[in-house]
Amino acid sequence: MAKRDYYEVLGVSRDASPEEIKKAFRKLARKYHPDVNRDDKDAEKKFKEVKEAFDVLSDPNRREQYDRFGHAAEEGFGAGGFGPGDFTGFGGFEDIFDQFFGGMGGMGGMGGRTRRPTGPQRGNDLRYDLEITLEDAAFGLETKVKIPRSETCNTCGGSGAKPGTSPETCTYCHGTGQQQVARNTAFGRFVSVKTCDACGGTGSFIKERCSQCQGSGQVQRERNIAVKIPAGVETGSRLRISGEGEAGIRGGPPGDLYVIIHVKPHNIFVRQGDDIIVEVPISFVQAALGTELEVPTLKGKARIKIPEGTQTGTSFRLRGKGIPHLRGYGQGDQHVKVVVKIPKKISPKQRELLREYAKLAGEDVGTEDKSFFDKMKDAFGSK
Repeated sequence: MAKRDYYEVLGVSRDASPEEIKKAFRKLARKYHPDVNRDDKDAEKKFKEVKEAFDVLSDPNRREQYDRFGHAAEEGFGAGGFGPGDFTGFGGFEDIFDQFFGGMGGMGGMGGRTRRPTGPQRGNDLRYDLEITLEDAAFGLETKVKIPRSETCNTCGGSGAKPGTSPETCTYCHGTGQQQVARNTAFGRFVSVKTCDACGGTGSFIKERCSQCQGSGQVQRERNIAVKIPAGVETGSRLRISGEGEAGIRGGPPGDLYVIIHVKPHNIFVRQGDDIIVEVPISFVQAALGTELEVPTLKGKARIKIPEGTQTGTSFRLRGKGIPHLRGYGQGDQHVKVVVKIPKKISPKQRELLREYAKLAGEDVGTEDKSFFDKMKDAFGSK
């Protein structure tokens, strides 16, 4: 015979408060208690029905599941399936199946999400940030970096066991590193897989630990690793050095070392891609009459010709004097930008010569004895 609705059994509404549920149960329990109704053959059956309804509706978690799934949820409880609190925090059927199946496993003996690999594991990759100069980036560099990392213990060979002994197979999981848990639920019988509590998923345990690594199979060491930096690298370039990362686990291969390049700013040169830019100051006379200048480059010095009448900000290109192309042939250029510098102080003789130059050029620079207000009047045509 189908079970009656628990709310109907207690005679309360579905939104009844915990106090209302408790009050209704006490009333019905006194009414149907077998010790009070020894002559009523149905009293015991009714009392059990009332008690079952109260047990479910007085427990917030079980009541929530009953409101969602009805008696199907309680069948799971009664079969030793869901259990009080098993659904705490879950939102619906998707979360329930995720709990059972572990994303991909769980049904029919498949592995769940807590499964840990018991075979060889590759070691972790390491990162090292290396700061170099612009010259190093341009010409390349061979250097060494000191790397702290985990390495296989030489004393035990990575087994973690005392020399002369070896790890023993876990008797709880028989070396699988996993334990299967069967659940009878309203949806059927489910088998979930979890990491073995006894061995932590390794499938073995160490009876006598190695004194060097304390059973971990690895020790911490610092190593000087040779690094060859090719010409043309820039900030953010990443160099991979195979096999120089952390040691693998249970005989697995080591990880890799990644060296991240950071190029320090230069006090003279500015890099733009594979080109180099440098600013060179020249005087008014050099700009006006033209000259030859000796300018710095990454490989020493070079001479450039400044034509007469050169304006401030003019750039001159030196081909092939920049950064080598990292992936390809050739290299960038160097651009020399000239900046005409105006002297802050000049001598009386220089001032006289400049006024003579202005006169010859037809420029009106005013006289020395004119006041500022006189110049303003002249500028705006005031009388």
